[in-house]
Amino acid sequence: MNNSICDLTAKQCKPCEGGVPPLSSEETTVFIQQLDGWQLQDKQISKTYVFKNYYQTMAFVNTVAWVSHREDHHPDMMVGYNQCIVTYTTHAIGGLSENDFICAAKIDLLFSV
Repeated sequence: MNNSICDLTAKQCKPCEGGVPPLSSEETTVFIQQLDGWQLQDKQISKTYVFKNYYQTMAFVNTVAWVSHREDHHPDMMVGYNQCIVTYTTHAIGGLSENDFICAAKIDLLFSV
């Protein structure tokens, strides 16, 4: 695992109530390069995780819920039988924040175990 991912997974999300600007395109580029397989599209990042069956999919969804609760930063998830699309954006600022990338890195770390 590269050190940049470790740096993101070691961070904690900061409360975001708005009033701060979203990340610039340059900052977003730096962060997205630290993630594996996440796609940047219209002020959000997303990734599709594929599983063998429904049980594994739901276990993943519950794990993402646990991480989201601990970080107090919640993704949108679209769940199917053997896949889950996870999408992060920071609604309070109308774009991406470092929190989105921290949570994405933590989800990837869990998925790699």
